[in-house]
Amino acid sequence: MIVEQRTYTLKAGTTGAYLKLYRERGYDVQTAHLGHPIGYYTSEIGELNQIIHMWAYDTYEERVKRRAALYADEKWLSVVGELLPLIVRMESRILVPTDFSPRLGKATL
Repeated sequence: MIVEQRTYTLKAGTTGAYLKLYRERGYDVQTAHLGHPIGYYTSEIGELNQIIHMWAYDTYEERVKRRAALYADEKWLSVVGELLPLIVRMESRILVPTDFSPRLGKATL
């Protein structure tokens, strides 16, 4: 299993607009392709105006396949076209669990 952590730093004052648009038009289409997120968060302390979300995959190859399907979906491309202008910086990390890390099962997701 791997976990992808994505962090989007937004333009100041746009977090509410980003979340509203994503909740109304992005969440369902994204989860249809990527599965259920581990979590979707906003920053409260430290660097502000950030959205952090994490997705679990069985393998890196599964991630590649699922993300390709997502970006082939016109509904996703439409919402991304509206979300991107709100984003200042995007970061992505692939996290590999240690041998003693608790495992996320399908039931958890």
